[in-house]
Amino acid sequence: MWAEKSWVDRTGLVTLPGGAVVRGRRIADTTSPADFALLLAPGPLPAWPHRRIRWPDFWLPLDREDALDALHEARLRAYAGERVEVTCRGGVGRTGTALAALAVLDGLPADRALEWVRARYHPRAVETPWQRRWLRRLG
Repeated sequence: MWAEKSWVDRTGLVTLPGGAVVRGRRIADTTSPADFALLLAPGPLPAWPHRRIRWPDFWLPLDREDALDALHEARLRAYAGERVEVTCRGGVGRTGTALAALAVLDGLPADRALEWVRARYHPRAVETPWQRRWLRRLG
């Protein structure tokens, strides 16, 4: 559904509860291009439009409002048919937390976000207790 068929490489694709597709990946991976990237770590900038959130490894976004604004933008772009990706250094903790947050913003109950992202993206997504708490507070 949505932009899923437009991805050259299907690795890391996750379908949000409402049907939009987003990709999670490591920031250093050079996979098929996206239309918009949400960068959660320092690293190489993609050639396509992007937005960086200041989010230290194993922690939470330094600016909650900016992070929520960026997540809303990524979600809206995905539903507009754009190929949206979320990236961090390892592609697990921050990326998994952001993907789970997108699912919560998409209507998934916050208390189901951890299970949802681990089943659909990575079994170790959302690595720390404070990342789990941050997700619960989104709901």
